[in-house]
Amino acid sequence: MAPQLDVVGMHIPPLYVLIPGAIAVSTILYVSFYMIYNVYFHPLASYPGPKSHAATRLTYVVYQLTGQLPYRCHQLHTTYGDVVRIAPDELSFSNPNAWKDIYGHRQGHAPMPKDPAFYTRPDSGVDSIITANRADHSRGRRLISHAFSDKALREQQPLIKGYIDLLIQRLHEHASNGPLDMVAWYNWTTFDLIGDLAFGESFGCLETCTYNPWISMIFAGIKAGVFLSAVRRYGMAWMMAVLIPKKLLKSRKDNTNLTTEKVMKRLEQGTSRPDFMSHILRHNDEKGMKVPEIISNATVLIIAGSETTATLLSGATYHLLKNPRVMEKLQREIRGAFKEEKDIDMAGVNGLEYILAVLDEAMRMYPPVPTGLPRCVPGDGDVIHDRWVPGGTAVSVGNWCTYRSEANFKEPNSFIPERFLDDPRFASDNKQALQPFSVGARNCIGRNLAYVEMRLILARVLWNFDLELATISDNWADQKIFTVWQKQPLYVKLTPVVRGSE
Repeated sequence: MAPQLDVVGMHIPPLYVLIPGAIAVSTILYVSFYMIYNVYFHPLASYPGPKSHAATRLTYVVYQLTGQLPYRCHQLHTTYGDVVRIAPDELSFSNPNAWKDIYGHRQGHAPMPKDPAFYTRPDSGVDSIITANRADHSRGRRLISHAFSDKALREQQPLIKGYIDLLIQRLHEHASNGPLDMVAWYNWTTFDLIGDLAFGESFGCLETCTYNPWISMIFAGIKAGVFLSAVRRYGMAWMMAVLIPKKLLKSRKDNTNLTTEKVMKRLEQGTSRPDFMSHILRHNDEKGMKVPEIISNATVLIIAGSETTATLLSGATYHLLKNPRVMEKLQREIRGAFKEEKDIDMAGVNGLEYILAVLDEAMRMYPPVPTGLPRCVPGDGDVIHDRWVPGGTAVSVGNWCTYRSEANFKEPNSFIPERFLDDPRFASDNKQALQPFSVGARNCIGRNLAYVEMRLILARVLWNFDLELATISDNWADQKIFTVWQKQPLYVKLTPVVRGSE
């Protein structure tokens, strides 16, 4: 039995009671002082924002893990203005000037590196161009960029057209079966296409009308990255096994294994095909990519060349269906420009003005990456949007909150493509606020391919079919966000157009 002390009639509990109590009190005091310091004495204390976000990052993490963070940031910007403190050491900006300050190149200013707590390194430990340092990123991007050049895309036009042909064929075959999930059909098309461009073989989605398991693993891996980011913020990687669903971690590992298998199979074919790997291998001199680097970048290529496109097409289709005036105007442009379907090619769709405005407006209303992508302020600090920000602060421009800001766009919650066609009603719009592919040396490398695919696919679908939104998908855009959208099925009734009836 533990000894008990009795000092002048005072009963003192045993140590096994005192020690846990002392630890609990110390913890409460530490956390209290920590939160008080963050709110009132931290270098960011002068920045606007709610005390619940300034005191602890836990508030941020809760919104992050429930898929509500971009919505919350928009609420905060609406209340507090174009710069908000969203965590003890993090600021969110919605002013367009912050794009260049954070992500671009400024003479005399050090570049702002990516926030290591947000970005997840590949499981192999070998960086992709997403997580690489500045020098390795430049080297890797130089090699990969050849595959996304205008010249390369023109060479790949027959391959791209072939998959869109198959999409249209499948839609005609299934249109009479009732509403179709256009999210699935767009995903199947873009993933099949990028699989062929990256690995020399399709994923077979359009052939089987099902998702390839590898694609599901990619989506699960993105969601796992959100959980990993939340855990890393607290320096407790050991909590991964407890907090992160085992299914997500397994999908992430399986994705790495399958990627390795596909890359090794493709490398055996050399440079005989006009695809991404051929461009990488042809320019693979002494500063080229080693095989582990190619493997790490393979998933980046898949996402850059497919997810952005499929997401934007889904969002564009939904907003077109919710805005009949816009849909009818776009149909007239497409069907008036092409008398025969075979004429719908890269050169043809590049000449269409309204379809580009529709896609730009869709990117504003439904940006493929709604979340802010944080960078770290280097050194002692730097100026962002005319305000001094201390070194070590995480900073970002959130697409969702920036595009839905009344300070940047008139009627920000309305789908009006004319704002991108010099309509005088929207002369006050700040078009520079729209940067869905980011800015600077590390912007999205798949931009050119995304625009080609989006214009061709949307033009072909609307040339062939009249679309009607199923009631079950009326609120489709109400989705959770885990860096990218957690898209739900978008059910649409397709009716083949009878030529000569227009």
